Amino acid sequence: MSALTPQSDMPTPTTDKITQAAMETIYLCKFRVSMDGEWLCLRELDDISLTPDPEPTHEDPNYLMANERMNLMNMAKLSIKGLIESALNLGRTLDSDYAPLQQFFVVMEHCLKHGLKAKKTFLGQNKSFWGPLELVEKLVPEAAEITASVKDLPGLKTPVGRGRAWLRLALMQKKLSEYMKALINRKDLLSEFYEPNALMMEEEGAIIAGLLVGLNVIDANFCMKGEDLDSQVGVIDFSMYLKDGNSTKGNEGDGQITAILDQKNYVEELNRHLSATVNNLQAKVDALEKSNTKLTEELAVANNRIITLQEEMERVKEESSYILESNRKVTKDRTADGHALTEARKQLKEETQLRLDVEKELEVQIGMRQEMELAMKMLEKDVCEKQDALVALRQQLDDLRALKHELSFKLQSSDMGAKQKSELNSRLEEKTNQMAATIKQLEQSEKDLVKQAKTLNSAANKLIQKHH
Repeated sequence: MSALTPQSDMPTPTTDKITQAAMETIYLCKFRVSMDGEWLCLRELDDISLTPDPEPTHEDPNYLMANERMNLMNMAKLSIKGLIESALNLGRTLDSDYAPLQQFFVVMEHCLKHGLKAKKTFLGQNKSFWGPLELVEKLVPEAAEITASVKDLPGLKTPVGRGRAWLRLALMQKKLSEYMKALINRKDLLSEFYEPNALMMEEEGAIIAGLLVGLNVIDANFCMKGEDLDSQVGVIDFSMYLKDGNSTKGNEGDGQITAILDQKNYVEELNRHLSATVNNLQAKVDALEKSNTKLTEELAVANNRIITLQEEMERVKEESSYILESNRKVTKDRTADGHALTEARKQLKEETQLRLDVEKELEVQIGMRQEMELAMKMLEKDVCEKQDALVALRQQLDDLRALKHELSFKLQSSDMGAKQKSELNSRLEEKTNQMAATIKQLEQSEKDLVKQAKTLNSAANKLIQKHH
C-alpha cells in the first residue's frame, strides 16, 4: 500500500502538476468507503445490491456527489478517531512530522475542496479553499489573528499553502471546530465558492464540524517558517485505515474475506488510475524538458546578444563621454552668448512694450488731433464771422468819419449852430473812441485765434512726424 502515497525528496516546479490528478482525490473512483468497526471498508459500487426502489444511475452527478460526501465523511471519522487515540497514547505535543496528523490535514483539505467552484484566471482554472477560510474572520473576530499571521508568512506563495497554514494555526488554537461551525452556518456566503451539493453545503459538513470538537484534547505545535506548504502532495494514505489480512480472526466469515477482496480490487483499480496518471504526467514532463532545452538555447542566444549589447553600450558610453565633454565646452561658449541673448531678449521685450505704449499714445494723439481739427474748423468759422463784423464796423467808422468831416465843414461854414455841432461832435468823438476800442479788441482777439491755430497746426505736425 505504500504506492498510494508517492513522496518526492526534492520538490520540482511541476510537483503540483504531477500530483494534480491524485490531489483531486481517490474518492472519485467507483468505490464506496464505509466503516467496519475501527477499520475502513471499501466496496465497488457495481457490487452493491440495489434496493427495490429505483435509484439513480451511477452516472448521475448528484448520486456521485452524494457518494463522495459519504466517503469523505467516513474518512474524516476514521482520521479524527485515529488521530485522537494515537495522540493520547503518545502523550506528548504533536508536530508536523506526525503521520496521523499529516493525514488528518490531507482529509480536511479534500473536504474543503469538495464541490469548489472553479475560478478562471489568466493561468487557467483555479480551485482554492483559501477563499472560504478568509470569510471566517468576518464571522468570528478571533480568527482575524490567524488570517493576519498566514498573510505575513514569507514562504507562502499560493492560496493552497495559505489554506494549509490556516488549518494548522486553527488546530493549534483548539478552535478549528468553532471556526468550521461558524462557516457552515453561513451557507449564503459559502454559495459563492461551493456548488449546491458540495460537502460544506450539506449535512455531512455539519457532522464533520461536530467531530472536530474532539481535537481540542490534542496539543500541537507547528513551525511553518521553514515548511514548504505550497508544494506538498495531498494524497490520502488508505493503508493506515485498511484491515491487515494477518489481523483477521479465525471465526470471521465469508463477509470479511469478501471485504478484503474488495480492498484488493480497490488497490488494483487505484494503481491502474495512478499508472495512467503517471504516464500522462511523464509525457508532460518530457514536453517540459524539451521546452526547457529550447529555452536554454534561447537563453544562450540571449546571453550572446546581451554581450554584444554590452560592448555596444561601452562604445556608446565612450562616444557619449566625448560628446558630453564637447558639449561642456560648447556650453561654456554659449553661456556668454546666452547672457547677451538674454539681454537682447530683455531689450527687445522692453522695446516691444515701449512700442505698444507708443502705439496706444499715438491712438490717443490721433483722437486728440481729430478733435483739434474739428476745433480749428470751428475757430476758422468764428474768425471769418469776426472778420466780416470787423469789415462792417470799419465801414461804419469810415462813414462816421466822413460824416464828421462833413459836420466839421458845416460847422466852419455855419456859426449859428456851432454849439449844437460842438455837442454833436463830442458825442461823435466819444462813439468813435468806443468803436476804435472795439476794433482794437477784435484785432487782439483775431491775433489770439491765429496764435491758437498755429499752435494746433504745430502740434498736429509733431504727432504726424512721431507716428512716422
